[in-house]
Amino acid sequence: MVPMIGVQLYGMWVYTFGGGGGTPTTGSDQGSTPLWLEHVVGLAEMVRDVAPMVIVVLFFQYVALRRKLSHPLRVAVGFVMVLVGLYAFVVGLTMGLFPLGTQMAEQLIDRGVPALILLFALLIGFATTMAEPALVAIADQAENVSPAGINATAIRLVVATGVAVGIALGVYRILSGGPLHYFIMVSYAVVIVLVVLAPKYIVALAFDLGGVTTSEVTVPLVTALGIGLASAIDGRSALLDGFGLIASASIFPIISVLLYAIALERIPRLRKEST
Repeated sequence: MVPMIGVQLYGMWVYTFGGGGGTPTTGSDQGSTPLWLEHVVGLAEMVRDVAPMVIVVLFFQYVALRRKLSHPLRVAVGFVMVLVGLYAFVVGLTMGLFPLGTQMAEQLIDRGVPALILLFALLIGFATTMAEPALVAIADQAENVSPAGINATAIRLVVATGVAVGIALGVYRILSGGPLHYFIMVSYAVVIVLVVLAPKYIVALAFDLGGVTTSEVTVPLVTALGIGLASAIDGRSALLDGFGLIASASIFPIISVLLYAIALERIPRLRKEST
């Protein structure tokens, strides 16, 4: 939530005092750069982005803790693998998921069937969430420490259902042109009510699951879908209407997990009362 506040404060500053935007790169400029040079520059930028994290870790290891690394060569090799993997991941997004999301949005709009667009949003939200590695890891951890017998597979299904519903509602907002802030306020009002009703052990997990579901698999495709839909519909703005799907995908898993925990706690109690 703090990054949301920071970005909104930044937006208030920009729209109040103005800010200089970058000069867009033309297609001719991109075409004149050799491919190998683009990859070299991309890797250099990746090193620049990852360097602060490495500096912090090494500072605390050698200066604050005053201890040497146990396996420096292994750590160095792992760092190189991380850099190459991250860069390959970014290139893969640019070549694969982003164009795919945009193309699907354009094709769905051309069909002119809103129900088909909502169905695609629902199914792609469910499918991408089930593939999120972070969700698998947290669901397994929750199953191990849960006092109420939470099942990891059930958690994944519940979270994926929440993401699917959230993305579908977000797509409906883009199609209908509704304002995002009303949608967000109503959704968080529901979350607040459920936090009061849900068992306390599930609240922190529910909010964490809302964050991990919008990770490396879901975000690229869903973001491209939202921008593609907003760009293909007359009267929509890619900036104002195209974004916001990730917010929907973050809120509704919280709601679905809280509802799951409430049902998990109340159903056995209701069975006992009925007998």
